[in-house]
Parts: sequence; C-alpha cells; structure tokens
Amino acid sequence: MLKSMTGFGRAEEAAGNKTFLVEIKSLNGKQFELNLKLTPLLRPSEFAIRSMLSEQLMRGAIDCTVSLKENGGSGAVTINKQMAKAYFQPLKEVADDLNLQLSEYILGALLRLPDVVTPNSDSLNEQELKQFMQIVANAIGELNKHRKLEGDALEKDLIERINNILAYQEKISELEPLRQHRMKDELRKKLEEQVGKENYDSNRLEQEMIYYIEKIDISEEQVRLRNHCDYFLNILKETDESKGKKLSFVLQEIGREINTTGAKAYDSAIQKLVVLMKDELEKAKEQVLNVL
Repeated sequence: MLKSMTGFGRAEEAAGNKTFLVEIKSLNGKQFELNLKLTPLLRPSEFAIRSMLSEQLMRGAIDCTVSLKENGGSGAVTINKQMAKAYFQPLKEVADDLNLQLSEYILGALLRLPDVVTPNSDSLNEQELKQFMQIVANAIGELNKHRKLEGDALEKDLIERINNILAYQEKISELEPLRQHRMKDELRKKLEEQVGKENYDSNRLEQEMIYYIEKIDISEEQVRLRNHCDYFLNILKETDESKGKKLSFVLQEIGREINTTGAKAYDSAIQKLVVLMKDELEKAKEQVLNVL
C-alpha cells in the first residue's frame, strides 16, 4: 500500500457560531514543510494545528489556509484600519494612473478582504476549539483520500518497472554462459593468431582465462539485483504509511548492481539490456519522489 505526497483536502463547517473553511494542499518534498495561514482568531492555537498536520501528513510541502467565512453571532468586530489602508493604497494608485474614479462601493469590497474585519474575541473557547480541530481533521481526511488514490496508481507503475528490470535480468542470465564461452574462444583465437597454436602452454592459458573470466563475472551482481528487486516489492506490501525514503534507498542499490553489470559485461547484447534496465530504473526513481 502506497500513499502519494500530493493531494488536496477541503472542509467547511461550523464551530460554535463561526464557520471555518480549511483548505490543505500537499506536494512532494523531502521533509515536512508547512506554510500555514490562519485568521488572527486562531493564532493562540497555531501550535496545536501545526502538530496535528505534522503528525497526520508526515511528509511533503504543505499549504494550509484557514479562513473565517462567517460570524453568525452578534458580537462586536474590529476593523483593522492599517490593513484596509494597505489594500486600498495600491488600488488608488492604479486608479490615478488610469484616470479612473474609485467607486464608493470599494469600501464593501475592502471589508471582505482577509484580516480587515476580525472578531473581538482573542481565541476560541474550549468547545469551539475542539470543533475546529475536527474540521482540520476532516480536511486532512479528504487529502489522505486523494493521496491514497494517487498512491495506488504509483504502486502499479512501480511494480511494472521492477518486474521489467527482473525480466531483463533473466535475459542477461541466459546470455551469461554464452558470453563466457565466446570470450574464451575469442581470447584463444587472438593468441593463436599472434604466436601460433603450438607456441603457448594451453594449461597456463586456461588458468589465465579462468582468472580473467572470474574478474568480469557478473553472477554475484545478478543475485544481488534479484534480491534488491524482491525486497523492493516486499516493501510495497508493508503496512507502513511512509516508505518513500526506504524505497529510494533500495533503488540506489538496484542502480549500483545494474551499473556494475554494465561495466563488467563486455558484451553488446548484455549492454543493450543494461540500458533498458537503467531506463526502467530512472522512471521508478521519478515515481518514488512522489511517494510518502
């Protein structure tokens, strides 16, 4: 089971006489990186909100925006004059540049902009905070549904990539004995052409060829490659939610064995298969970057 790091969650519900809109967007990232935008009413609860997001989302570049959509109560509000002026001044400059008159209705638009009008209460009471945290949890739940759907697609693609690598590895295993015989024949033929068939010690030549063949033997690399691929597929079956880093480490090991195989092959057919394996590996690496 895999989860992607990308997703979107949204929840709009009431907490007491206030209605909150929570929107969370997640993209891939190496660590947990949170960009949190809150209304002033929620500043005292910022640490609790950050802790919930960190515990439940774990990794990724997270953008979370919380806005107070309505205030159904009759309590007093505060108008942030400095904020209103900060919004108004650029509009006035643009209007002056274009010789336009600002409508008297601009005030109503200004009052609807973020943080211009805020409730007088400094924080939520205990019951309202509990209700609000549930709204955040609901938004996280929606985001995780998206993560799971994308994770299912990632898992299918990664299984295909690893199975393709294993298929190419099987072809290399079939070619390996033929490669060794061909290399021995080529070495013997070249030696005979250079010094003549009767002018060398065949036993000594056999010993030297055995030593040479052992130096370029790729059987150990192939065994380790199969083991790494099997381990990768087993990790996909694990129940841990966060395993992107582990999968990335295993792909590095797979890449090391593929590269060593290519360096020691000295065979055009095997080299072509190595190139195909590298192509599958790079595609798998790109996909793993998105895994939680």
